[in-house]
Amino acid sequence: MRMNSIDQLSLEQRVGQMFMCGFHGQHADEQINQLIRDYHVGGVIYFRRNVESVDQLKRLSADLQAIAAEAGDLPLMISVDQEGGMVARIDKEGVTQVPGNMALGATGNPDYTLECAQILGQELKSIGIDMNLAPVLDVNNNVLNPVIGVRSYGENAESVASHGAAAIKGYQSQGVAATAKHFPGHGDTAVDSHLGMVTVPHERNRLNEVELLPFHRAIEAGVDAIMTAHVVFPAIEPEPIPATLSRKVLTGLLREEMGFDGIIITDCLEMHAISKPYGVAEAAIRAVEAGADLILVSHTLQDQVSAVEAVVEAVRTGRIEEATINQALEHIISWKAARCGQWEHAFVSMEEDDTVSDGSDEDGITFSIKEKDESSRSLASIESRLDEIASNSITVVQNDGLLPLNPEKNVYVIWPEVVQRTEVDEPWSHTDSLGVALSQLRAGVREHKITTQPSYDEADEILKNVSEEDQIIVCTYTSAGHLPKGQHHLVQKLSEKHSLIVVALRNPYDLLEIPTPGSYVCTYENTPAVVRALSLVLTGELQPTGRLPVSLR
Repeated sequence: MRMNSIDQLSLEQRVGQMFMCGFHGQHADEQINQLIRDYHVGGVIYFRRNVESVDQLKRLSADLQAIAAEAGDLPLMISVDQEGGMVARIDKEGVTQVPGNMALGATGNPDYTLECAQILGQELKSIGIDMNLAPVLDVNNNVLNPVIGVRSYGENAESVASHGAAAIKGYQSQGVAATAKHFPGHGDTAVDSHLGMVTVPHERNRLNEVELLPFHRAIEAGVDAIMTAHVVFPAIEPEPIPATLSRKVLTGLLREEMGFDGIIITDCLEMHAISKPYGVAEAAIRAVEAGADLILVSHTLQDQVSAVEAVVEAVRTGRIEEATINQALEHIISWKAARCGQWEHAFVSMEEDDTVSDGSDEDGITFSIKEKDESSRSLASIESRLDEIASNSITVVQNDGLLPLNPEKNVYVIWPEVVQRTEVDEPWSHTDSLGVALSQLRAGVREHKITTQPSYDEADEILKNVSEEDQIIVCTYTSAGHLPKGQHHLVQKLSEKHSLIVVALRNPYDLLEIPTPGSYVCTYENTPAVVRALSLVLTGELQPTGRLPVSLR
């Protein structure tokens, strides 16, 4: 089917193209088959639950595209949340673990951000993913923000804008749509919209200067897609309506005032800020009425089906005009035509040949994709660049003479292991702990691993094992709002008898909740390159140059 004729599509096909859905298998299971064949969904989102290996993802992408072709539909838009740092759904060999946004912000160098996005964009494209739900352009200026935090480049709007524009250029240079999120801005919030309604109460002038600035820059950079926030903005929308469902925000502000002509995609409608007050089906109707082009429903088949059917019925009853559907389709189809090239890049090869043909559609168009790129860099070269970026991101906030470590004394490391997966945390299965990394550089290293939510008893047991002669490194890990109570208790008790080196492995704001340590280091994530660089900083073999991209006050 050629992609330049909306009138050839049935109403059900047109509405289906406006939905991006997730599923739960590592193969094309019954859920996603039904959504593509019966409901004509135009997009698929991958989560970690869909990932076994890179080769498996290649097969899955090809299989899904084949199902869409057999159903007589347009090529699928396949997406993933691969932001970098602690939000990376694909944690497998073959996809580079690039630094997260705040680590990149700490380097002060948008060229690093461009380079990471180019590397990641090339890899995603090679496995059949053509949309990355990144970069995050929220300006994180709220120390209690439980969902953005290190996913932001920092608290300075100009810096966020510069890094964001670099990421957009990097992804899109590789044929992968960048998605600027979460419009109009989720940075100054203290509630996770996955769990409840959020309001940003600032006046319009402030929004223009801070929250909206990175999105203006993204539009200037030609960003393909912008994702909405389930956040209320009274200065833009007087009614208590989240931006995702507000015509004043999506059409009035984003389309008409800011001039964005790409794809407007919602954040997932199953998030509680939307699903609890409205229900997913009604929210889908309202999002389309507001001006959204692509509706994201990530998890539940019942919600996905009810949402598609509700929008179809809303068109049939006249609540939604067909012109509204067609206008959304124009944005989606124009992107698919430009990026997919009449199915040309819809399929990925599992063969070693440069190009493999998987068949042709009813118009005689061959499905194929070039798999090799002679300009791609070696793994060693990429790892070297990541080590350089990590080295330039690590930030020594204060040092009371405890760094570098004294080679004549033993070292005791307390390391929190991330074992619970959340919407904003991925437990890295192949990241060495700091103790392991330090042991490769020097002798006399002991390590005690804890969970991110240690009990008071577990903390007290550690206190018994620490020697007066030890150099103590306490690594903290906060993913949402406040430092967990068990970690706080541990730092509090240790600081009463010892001078500590505290390393914030994620949230730099941990310093605001603990007694002032002897030394305080921020890494913004615990990914492999960062842990390697951290060990070199602590032993004095590397001079850290990172600067805090947020204020600790």
